[in-house]
Amino acid sequence: MAFNLFKKRTPEPVESEAPPKTTRRVNRMPKGLSRSLLEQARSDRLSGDLPTVPVPADDFVTKNQRPLVARARHLALTNDYARGFLRLCRQNIVGHQGIALQAMASDPDGQLDERANDAIEADFSRWASRGMCDVSGKRSLRQILSRSVDDAATNGEYMIRLVFDASLNDWGLGLQILDPQRCPVDFNVDKLANGEFIRHGIRYNRWGKPIRFLFTTTDESESDYNYGGRYYVTLPADEVIHGYIEDLVGQRRGLPWMVTAVMRMHNLNGFEQAALVNARASAAKGGFFEWDEGFGPTDEDDESEHNPLYMDADPGSYDELPPGLRFKERSPQFPTGETQPFSKQMIRGMSTGLGVQYNKLANDLEGVNFSSLRDGALTERDGWKELQEWLIETLLERIFEAWLPRALLKGIAVGNRPGATLRPERIEKYRAHRWQPRRWDWVDPDKDSKTAARDVANKFKSPSQIIRERGGDPRSVWRQWAADRQAMIDAGIPEAIVDSTLGDPTQTPTAGNQPSQEPNDA
Repeated sequence: MAFNLFKKRTPEPVESEAPPKTTRRVNRMPKGLSRSLLEQARSDRLSGDLPTVPVPADDFVTKNQRPLVARARHLALTNDYARGFLRLCRQNIVGHQGIALQAMASDPDGQLDERANDAIEADFSRWASRGMCDVSGKRSLRQILSRSVDDAATNGEYMIRLVFDASLNDWGLGLQILDPQRCPVDFNVDKLANGEFIRHGIRYNRWGKPIRFLFTTTDESESDYNYGGRYYVTLPADEVIHGYIEDLVGQRRGLPWMVTAVMRMHNLNGFEQAALVNARASAAKGGFFEWDEGFGPTDEDDESEHNPLYMDADPGSYDELPPGLRFKERSPQFPTGETQPFSKQMIRGMSTGLGVQYNKLANDLEGVNFSSLRDGALTERDGWKELQEWLIETLLERIFEAWLPRALLKGIAVGNRPGATLRPERIEKYRAHRWQPRRWDWVDPDKDSKTAARDVANKFKSPSQIIRERGGDPRSVWRQWAADRQAMIDAGIPEAIVDSTLGDPTQTPTAGNQPSQEPNDA
């Protein structure tokens, strides 16, 4: 049987499972959005002054911090809106009573140790008074807080030195306000021993934690900056409180809070000055003298005989001019109505960058109502609360940590018994505390008081929460309430009348439930 080896053989079909169909999902950006993003990234004549390469925070601060601080300081002394912004910062962040300490030490059963808390608050208040906490003896703690807020708004940061010296006061602790510009922002060293480095005049470890601060001087007798030298006074980082708001990742020095409003303030001030000069020129109603053709002096005449003509315009009087001489009035028309809308627009932009209400910065209440004022106040107050917490976390907490052990070693007097003091070994118990910053009254207090009472009745809020939102200390309010009730009863007023006058009956301490006269930790 012969086989054709060259015959093409057809392979037999083999049954196989068809591969599953797969669908590839392609994420396509909408054309309109893609075109919009391309326009934002395009570099043309309209966007040529915008950067196209991200700049590290260190480079940005090194190149721009010093001129920004110089301009912000100048505006703080010469510009009305800058001074108004600083005043709003002091009033809303610190307030006229400062930020109060509320000690929260409690016993093992969870009850607050009122005597210990009162003693801690009273001792801290004595240290925080004027002439005690400041090494110069000029400021109280409230004034130091206000100075720190001013420095953060104009310098972008504040620096306060913790001075430990037994000769300062009984606590051996004082505060020295340092000028942040004495810490050279342009002094950088990349590589030192153990991975350390210097950035903006601050020495860091390899993890970026501050170790030492470098200053051109800390001597109060020196009145000028020394930018050229490389000899610095170094202070340990645990003795320097450095506070600033971090705008960029990796930022190590602060930028002024009014950084985006600096040029608006400067340009608006120039616009107002130009408008004022032009308005004064318009009010003067000046003009020029013109000779008709064929009249007036000729080139052949002696110039010394033809002095310039002047005329004083008195109200209701007219001067007769020589033949051929006419008066051409110069009456500038600017400003006629452009100043107010332009100024409003500029101040609105400044207010947005500064985080304050336009009507407060501009002192303009025209066209406002209850709803607009309340909505604007709520938004603005959230910003103030955030800055209050920033000041508490960066400054007051550091101060309290340094003050408490020295106060306990000095002896915090408790009660009226001589020699009774808190025990220093219980320092962990006394660390419990909170800070009560200022709060604000509402635009319509009657409506908000009714709302607060309804929230308490419906168990949405507690009475202590309402009191704290109004800026008070619940413990002080309740004790004052009980003291007033007891004083009214001691004066001979029947309890039924007292309770009906004060509202719900309040239990008055009796001999059986009076707190012990012996201090718990004395």
